[in-house]
Amino acid sequence: MHMIKPVSLIIFSMFLSSCSVWEAYTRPTLALPDQYKESAQYQGWKTATPGNPEISEVWWQRYQDAQLTSLLAEANQANYSILVAEANYRQGLALARASRAPQLPAVNGQSAVTRAQSGRDDSTSAYSLGVIASWEIDLWGRIRNSVLSGEANAQATAADLAAVKLSIQSTLAQTYFQLRILDSQKQLLDRTAQSFERSLQLTTNRYNVGLASRTEIAQAETQLRNTRAQAIDITASRAQLEHAIAVLIGKPPSELTLASSPYQQVASITLPPVEASLPASLLERRPDISAAERRVAVANAQIGIARAALFPTLTLGASLGYNSSAIGDLLSLPSRLWSLGPALAGPIFDNQLRKSNTEAAIARYDAAVSTYRQTVINGIREVEDNLALLRILEAESIEQAAAVKFAREAVEQTENRYRAGISEYQNVVIVQSALLAAERNLLTITGRRLNASVALMAALGGEYAENTGK
Repeated sequence: MHMIKPVSLIIFSMFLSSCSVWEAYTRPTLALPDQYKESAQYQGWKTATPGNPEISEVWWQRYQDAQLTSLLAEANQANYSILVAEANYRQGLALARASRAPQLPAVNGQSAVTRAQSGRDDSTSAYSLGVIASWEIDLWGRIRNSVLSGEANAQATAADLAAVKLSIQSTLAQTYFQLRILDSQKQLLDRTAQSFERSLQLTTNRYNVGLASRTEIAQAETQLRNTRAQAIDITASRAQLEHAIAVLIGKPPSELTLASSPYQQVASITLPPVEASLPASLLERRPDISAAERRVAVANAQIGIARAALFPTLTLGASLGYNSSAIGDLLSLPSRLWSLGPALAGPIFDNQLRKSNTEAAIARYDAAVSTYRQTVINGIREVEDNLALLRILEAESIEQAAAVKFAREAVEQTENRYRAGISEYQNVVIVQSALLAAERNLLTITGRRLNASVALMAALGGEYAENTGK
């Protein structure tokens, strides 16, 4: 009967373990618009209907570029930023498992041999061997909140990994498209230089028969040399982009060479249509938003842990072992000893340490909530930015394509007039320069449209929602 009271206390404490000194976590609310402001104006946007996939499992395949797909496959496996994030995710999983350890008793073994002497008495030896078990009863939810914190942190690191992958993928895609635009610019300049060479030859022939001046030859030479210089300058920018791509796929620049692959016709470049749902879906789709939300859950659980420290802890301890002054008698029945009982410990005076820790935890929670809400509205802004940019660049591209058309017509007519001797060469130089500028500007706009398209894919969350099953 002498064991009934301690056992009853233990059982009663286990019932109390369902108590908590802090409220359960709920995701912070945030008022979101019903639709994107720019979605009604951008023609390439289509709201996804139930049953249709949002984006695609590998969104970059929509661009139908085999080389881009191959590069992204390498980056997903070898990019060092992704590998760092993957290691952090594994660390998060391990810490989550560690947080669950106190849910069960901890059992440790011990053995000792000691020798002591008191005054002039002979020295004595003592031998001990046994096991000790301890189990903290989760009266105030400290252990439960630790588990919740660990699991939420692991989920946040998983979202961090997805966010890093999406960032690397979109950066690589944008860099690759810029490289292809530079290839197209180089092809344009080389082709234009060949045209200018023919113009120079025509002017030289006219000069030889007295129909052109030396000034016209100098103008033709200047135009040709400037164009060649621009073509050379593009190779420097291209080399830097190629080096950047090598680093993104985890290689030194010396190990990657990408053959020139210009777009044959700007008109043939088409952007994939975008199917995505409404702004509220970003809460599930975007990994950075998911990571921020999970860190709010971590901060909430940390408040529970800090609050639990204000109250006493109850630990159930048990030990079983042997203790003897003679090693030969160590494992005998008279040397056996055991103990079982609860221990209650609580703060008496800590100079407001635990209270301050609680206030700090609440402040961290408030900061995490604000960070989450800021991340959400930043995500919506990025979608709106790129929808607006795509809409505006599409209109600009149409106008610029018309400018190229009329510039070509002006070049053709002016060159014919020059050959007929009824126009000065200065007019030829002007219209040829205008055509080159118009064509280069059209390629620049096309590159910006490709970049904005990739940025929109990333702003909508890429493949994250489908891969996580959300």
